[in-house]
Amino acid sequence: AFDPLSTSVFMGGAAVAWQLLSPHSWLKCSLLECCNMKDTLDLTVIKMDLERKVFGQHLAIEILLRALGTNMRSKRPRKPLVMSFHGWTGTGKSFVSSIIAENLYQLHMTRKRFVHHFSTVLHFPHLSHVHLYKEQLQNWIRSNVSTCPRSLFIFSEMDQMPHGLIDSIMPFLDYHEEIDGVYYGKAIFLFLNNAGGDKITEIALDYWRRLKTREDIPVKELQSLLSEEIFRNRNSGFFHSQLIQKNLIDYFIPFLPLEYKHVRECVREELHVQGHPKDEDLITEIALAMTDYPSEERLYSSKGCKTVASRVTL
Repeated sequence: AFDPLSTSVFMGGAAVAWQLLSPHSWLKCSLLECCNMKDTLDLTVIKMDLERKVFGQHLAIEILLRALGTNMRSKRPRKPLVMSFHGWTGTGKSFVSSIIAENLYQLHMTRKRFVHHFSTVLHFPHLSHVHLYKEQLQNWIRSNVSTCPRSLFIFSEMDQMPHGLIDSIMPFLDYHEEIDGVYYGKAIFLFLNNAGGDKITEIALDYWRRLKTREDIPVKELQSLLSEEIFRNRNSGFFHSQLIQKNLIDYFIPFLPLEYKHVRECVREELHVQGHPKDEDLITEIALAMTDYPSEERLYSSKGCKTVASRVTL
């Protein structure tokens, strides 16, 4: 027979072992890595994050919050949430995707395992290997969604992706209850694309020249134009893509070109991040130097806020 102390130790050890063996226990999630099965995305918090950290992108924030809210309110979505971000480099596409990742999981370490970032240049560099990439990509998504239904997949540099490759994941994005016993409805797919950026800038510039504000740009019209643009654009990973033909991309999200006032905010934030005091003269100097498009009006920054950090450091 066990004495009281031994019994307590045994029972305590058994409780810890049960927690560690249980697939989604709080202890395992604290000590190891596990999928957070509860939807922890706080829409109020992510709204504050986006509005405080992202500048000049009211359209993108508006669409994004609506999309995430609709998806999170559904206990069992009929299909994964699929969003395609479009705009010039430096306008915030990657930054916004990182904010989503930060808010999607409670524990910092779990993001490393359940947020999957594919760089076209890094992961799919050779056109001759497209068939191999298709198989690898399907297996990776299938395996990781099996492990964690609320997985986040981010594809960057979509404008450089080999044509036809992204269509290989079409079955996972469609309206299926399950595929081979795996449910994909809670997964989130983000596509980051420079393609369409020129069209967005063209529309924004046209509104400015007609003395209208960027807030007047109609969201639905812009989304429709983006869908058509990237479908016909040979410099797009969605060129003649079945994902567009079959309406499997839920939202085309435009990132507008950044104006002088937005670049100023980026510089001011970067000064704070690097621990420098606010220097309005320096802020003005950097923002003016980065506002370079079109050559006559110099209304927008052709690089967005992409080089702000290095300029502040210098």
